[in-house]
Amino acid sequence: MSYDKVFKEIQEKWYATWEKEPPVRTRPAGEGEKYYCLDMFPYPSGSGLHVGHWRGYVLSDIYTRIKWLQGYNILHPMGWDAFGLPAENDAIKKGIKPQISTAANIANFKRQLKQLAALYDWDKELNTTDPSYYKWTQWIFLQMYKAGLAYRAHMPINWCPSCLTGLANEEVVNGGCERCGTAVELKEIPQWVLKITNYAERLLSDLDTLDWPEKVKTMQRNWIGKSEGVEIFFTAKDQSGNAVELPVYTTRPDTIFGVTFLVIAPEHTLLSSIVTPEQRAEVADYCRLARSTHAFGEMLDDDDAKKLGKTGIFTGSYAHNPVSKESVPVYVADYVLAEHGTGIVMGVPGHDERDFDFARVFDLSRPTVIVVPDGYLDDNNDLKKVYTEPGVVTNSGPFNGLTTREAHQAVIDYITQQGFGISVTRYKLRDWIFSRQRYWGEPIPLIHCGNCGIVPVPENELPILLPDVERYQPTGTGESPLADIADWVNTQCPTCKGPARRETNTMPQWAGSCWYFLRYPNPHLSSKPFSQEDMHYWLPVDLYVGGVEHAILHLLYSRFYIKFLYDLGFIPFAEPFKQLFNQGMILKHSAKTGMVEKMSKSKGNVVNPDDIIENYGTDALRMYVMFMGPPELDCEWNDSGIEGIKRFLNRLWNYLTDMDNRVSETENEEVGVTRRIHRFLKDFQERLDQFKPNTALSSMMELINDLMHDKAKIGLESLEKIIISLSVFAPFMGSQLTEQLLGKSLPECSWPFYDPVLAYTDHVTIPVQVNGKTRTSMQVAKGLTNSQLQSAAERAASRWLADAQVVKVIIVPDRLVNFVVT
Repeated sequence: MSYDKVFKEIQEKWYATWEKEPPVRTRPAGEGEKYYCLDMFPYPSGSGLHVGHWRGYVLSDIYTRIKWLQGYNILHPMGWDAFGLPAENDAIKKGIKPQISTAANIANFKRQLKQLAALYDWDKELNTTDPSYYKWTQWIFLQMYKAGLAYRAHMPINWCPSCLTGLANEEVVNGGCERCGTAVELKEIPQWVLKITNYAERLLSDLDTLDWPEKVKTMQRNWIGKSEGVEIFFTAKDQSGNAVELPVYTTRPDTIFGVTFLVIAPEHTLLSSIVTPEQRAEVADYCRLARSTHAFGEMLDDDDAKKLGKTGIFTGSYAHNPVSKESVPVYVADYVLAEHGTGIVMGVPGHDERDFDFARVFDLSRPTVIVVPDGYLDDNNDLKKVYTEPGVVTNSGPFNGLTTREAHQAVIDYITQQGFGISVTRYKLRDWIFSRQRYWGEPIPLIHCGNCGIVPVPENELPILLPDVERYQPTGTGESPLADIADWVNTQCPTCKGPARRETNTMPQWAGSCWYFLRYPNPHLSSKPFSQEDMHYWLPVDLYVGGVEHAILHLLYSRFYIKFLYDLGFIPFAEPFKQLFNQGMILKHSAKTGMVEKMSKSKGNVVNPDDIIENYGTDALRMYVMFMGPPELDCEWNDSGIEGIKRFLNRLWNYLTDMDNRVSETENEEVGVTRRIHRFLKDFQERLDQFKPNTALSSMMELINDLMHDKAKIGLESLEKIIISLSVFAPFMGSQLTEQLLGKSLPECSWPFYDPVLAYTDHVTIPVQVNGKTRTSMQVAKGLTNSQLQSAAERAASRWLADAQVVKVIIVPDRLVNFVVT
């Protein structure tokens, strides 16, 4: 009977067995060599899991299972990132308390994850909304506050008028809220901020030590944004004729002679000093409109430009360039932010796209100070397009003839020697706005006292519990809904015992996810957040698997937390994750948009794993999400693909359960079965080591095809190797076959290793391509000459070459033959 006829019965059997007695439990710290494999824990949203989520979870489970079968003490936990905007907005949408909706969502997620058959140790489960957990999230914040890393500031923040809360800079995408997409405004309210900038250099330099995808490290480097430049002291006059220093930061000092204007941010503190009386009213109107229509430092779009009339406005003042000795007009424009650099930028329209556009609007000169190639100047010798490449400096006085690299340092040396400026290292990274004006989050453990100021809650009084309230919707006033709960807010000052008020802002969702991996080894520990024994044994995480959407924020914040705790001596490591793997998304055609897109309920293109499991089984779904393509790349769901996996599982089941395919003692050496199986094991292991589970499955399919084609007989030893290899992809079939054919349980088995002698072959299988597309393959002896390879390939691909003219043959010895034809 084929597998698709029995998989439901098999699944029910093993579900019940594993629920009663899990196949693996994490052993205490110190018991053998450890392997800590971690999934990025999910937000328990109302929509549940779709098959796209399975891709990362199955991938991590495969590598966990391999280490388990190799005898490692494994920690593979799961939990819930359940505080924050997603959970609260879901509850508001349903009209119920977030406590209720979150619990229901978690129950559904847990049911779905158990169908996955992953080796999760559910005794390690944690929930960021559990007071026994967020007690220690609050404790970490207190350590930061006491160390001077947490401070309160009245500052203009990113305000989402839909979510009614402040957002960190990192949560604003293209001027909109990361969660809902609503255009974000500026709003000035008191906020709690963490000094992540104190760690900017270490967060940057330590990336070089990590076994992470290079694209993720590049994204983090770009976000931290280290730049080496110079701060140049331009000067203007105030209304009394006194000099006002205008510091300008630039990474292109080689273009200092090309400056034709300066731009200052609308909110800059020096702006009022340099605006002339004639321009004051117009500048004030511009600044008000700029703040309300375009607050996030990007060039204005056409609509905003029409509202403002132009992309900036002249202040009436001129600034003196200390190097070129020229005076240039000073404009105010909202594409410059006061908190970025010095809040003043120099305009070099000849060699910067944005400056070129600005200069065209205001009809400012656009000289070139780098020799430009033909085609950049019009017939009147005016610049018609920007030249941004390196070159040779010109029109720059004593620096003429230098390369831009040489001029860069020469200008810096001149400026610093003459006292016109200073060398500066800057970072784009900004301090982290940490407080939120929402209900569903960890209360910040601070107290405001009229006599003592801000006082930390004593650690023995943690956790400060989030009160259970009927109304929790955001107020939109800039205060959290907690501010209206008098019996919770009003308290006693821990220092003077006088009347005081609790801090009513809550922490962002990131707070609980920055350190959760430290808690998993012992989530029930009550006396401290984690034990030193666990930290020395289990951490850092060996393999962290999750989506690339967390490549910046979550990973950056987690690394910041870990470096802080390391500095205080709480943990013995400074980086949390040894190896990182980002899986790609599973895309699906959307009937609503007609495009292949990320799965979304609103787009009507979600594939529910419950439906697939019902029709095909967990094993088929696990194998298909791994077989779809390289796991790091996005790929498209195709119903015919899982049908193909179903057919393979049926063939595999039928072959392995057919008694005629096995002999009790020895294998059929006449067809080299043992050698073929060891070649498979070698290939299978190497592909898994390279994070290519899709090609590892191909290797297994090729093995079964060969065994069936040759009508091969296999012994029990080889049978076990095949079944155990299969089990990491298909745990239900693997467990059933282990019991049914081998007479033992999967936990009694070990991961199969290949014998290098038996796996060695003096032949290789080479793909034969025509115009880059693989048409067939051929098995040939190693080390053939190019001529011999071409002759063999011509025979193998004769049907595709018959009516074609070969114009080129590309040969990679022992690897590839490709015919280029017309």
